[in-house]
This record gives sequence, C-alpha cells and structure tokens, in this order.
Amino acid sequence: MDALYMYFPVSGVKTWVFLPPLVAFLVSFFTSMGGISGAFLLLPFQVSFLHFTTPAVSSTNLVYNIVAIPSGVYRYLREGRMAWPLTWIVIVGTLPGVFIGYYLRVIYLPDPRAFKLFVGCVLLYIGARLLYELTARSQRSKTQMKALDEKFKEQVKRLKDKQAARVSAGLPPEAVVKTISFSLSRVEYEFWDQRFSFSTPAMFMLAFMVGIIGGTYGIGGGAIIAPFCVAVFHLPVYTVAGAALLGTFLTSIAGVFFYSVIPAKSGLSTAPDWLLGFLFGAGGFLGMYCGARLQKFVPQKLIKVTLALLILFVAGRYIAQYFLT
Repeated sequence: MDALYMYFPVSGVKTWVFLPPLVAFLVSFFTSMGGISGAFLLLPFQVSFLHFTTPAVSSTNLVYNIVAIPSGVYRYLREGRMAWPLTWIVIVGTLPGVFIGYYLRVIYLPDPRAFKLFVGCVLLYIGARLLYELTARSQRSKTQMKALDEKFKEQVKRLKDKQAARVSAGLPPEAVVKTISFSLSRVEYEFWDQRFSFSTPAMFMLAFMVGIIGGTYGIGGGAIIAPFCVAVFHLPVYTVAGAALLGTFLTSIAGVFFYSVIPAKSGLSTAPDWLLGFLFGAGGFLGMYCGARLQKFVPQKLIKVTLALLILFVAGRYIAQYFLT
C-alpha cells in the first residue's frame, strides 16, 4: 500500500496518489454545470485534509484550473453556448484584480487561521446568494427565465426519448448564443428566441472585484461571477457557464504567473506545487467535460440547491474555526 502513497516536497503533502484526481473529478463534475471550476471547494480540501496551508496552496489551486477547465470550455464552445462579450469583459476586468489579490494573500493573509476566515466569508456569500435565488421573492419576476428552463426541459425529454447518441445532437439552432450588440455601455445577446442584456461598466466592476477575491483565494473568480450573473444580472446559467469557465481559465494563468515570479517576503512559499496541481487538474479535466456534457439534463434548481448547501457547510466550518480555536 505504501507504493500508492506519494510525497509532494513543495507542499509537504503525503497522500494516496489517486485521491487528488478522484476528489477533483467528483467536485468538478457537479460544479462545472453551474459554470464553476470547483477550485473553491478543492482549496478547503487541501487546507483541511491535506494540511497544505501556505500561500502556495492558492497558486496550486490555480494550476488545477489551468489543467481542468479546457475540457469544459470545449463542450460549451462546441455547442455554441459561449457568450463572447461576457467572456471578454470578465477577462479584462478580472486580470488587474488578480494582481492585487496576490499581494493581499502574501502580505495580509499568510496565517492559515485568518485565511480560513476569509475563505469562509467568501463561501458564505456565494452559498447565501444561490439560496436566495430559490426564494419566492427572487422568483416573482422571473417568468422569462422560467419559460427558458421549460424549453430546456421539453427539449431534454425529446432527446431522451430519441435515445440520442450525442448530447448536442437534437438541439435546435436557436439554442446557441447570438450576440446582438456589444458596446462600452451595454451588451445584448439572444438565446433560444429570448434576449438578455447587461451593463458593460457594471459587469466590468464586478469582474474587477471578483479578480481581487479570486486572486487572494486562488479560484480565478468563476465561483463568484457565475452566481452573480444569474442572481443580479438575470442571465441564464446555460449561457453564463461557458463564459465563466473560460474567464477563470485565462485569469488563472495570470494568477500562477504572479505567484511564481513576484518575490514574496523571505521564507514565504508562494510558487505552486505543480505535481499536486496537475493531479487535481487531471481529475477535474474529466469531471468538467462530463459535467458540461450533461448540464442540459439537470434542472437549474437542482444545480443551485446542491452547490448552495455544500458551500454553506464548508463556510460554516471555516468561520467557526476562527472564533472557536
């Protein structure tokens, strides 16, 4: 059995070699359905179960994103569900935020206990926002989104009845994202015969703030961008998912660069554990591909409830540890 254990000298982690990819597969399979890479849950796993607590855990988490995300992005690109204007705004806004987030992590949050509190607060917001979306008050004015979800359900039923060999085989032409207008003030696109729009400056500012949080945490930002786009900008999760994943992928590359080349204070480890990150990424690569492929078979409500409960559980534990220890 010892032969199946591996020691990672950069992080100091010793674990069963198949554990990182297995955990990453399970996490990313479900989170990718909502446009989230799953890195926000893998970081608590590394901190709490693998006892990897230095700032290098943030950059290692970003390596996971780089390896895992392309498979999910590929599925969304192939099925025409990539909202390109949203993607570019997310990327341009997030990049400078990631740079600031790096400095916040290494200067103000090197202590594991304080970092866990920060992580818990971020997760608490994400989980609470997702749960709010399920309340009657939130759903009152969303007849358009409900109609869109019903169209997906009807199409999925037809696909199942026909025993389609390929998930995308029976999608009609209107089930792809079509950009109507893209300007410095507003973006509008069409999806399944319905139009959606949002303010370009507002989305840019959201992406900038998310970049700071994501760079500090080590998640790239998709875990916050995706729920916020659905909850505040009222965009369908079917069109947000691909944009959030691609934006997270590119900003994660920038984050790893910052953590690897910018010098930190003496003795502080910030460069990623590449081998551990690649193992997580390998499992995430398969999980995201499967999750993106099967997303349209899963109702939005189920995706939100599952993610919200899991996120709130982890958030509660991390916030509690700060005050009880």
